[in-house]
Amino acid sequence: MRNYHINVFYSEEDEGWIADIPDLEMCSAFGRTPVEALQEVERATTAWLETARASGRPIPEPRYRPAIYQTLAA
Repeated sequence: MRNYHINVFYSEEDEGWIADIPDLEMCSAFGRTPVEALQEVERATTAWLETARASGRPIPEPRYRPAIYQTLAA
């Protein structure tokens, strides 16, 4: 599996943890703990990629990086 960036955050509204992959549209998961959300989004990623391959949809390259990892050109 490619190395996609995963966001994990607590949702007050959902009263649990959300994990999402910005590079894969609509690929996210819920968990009661951060670890559970991460495990669930890994399953969702596998399903997302398998579905895209089966339907002939393009699979995006990992490109999302949070602002803290981006550098400015000099």
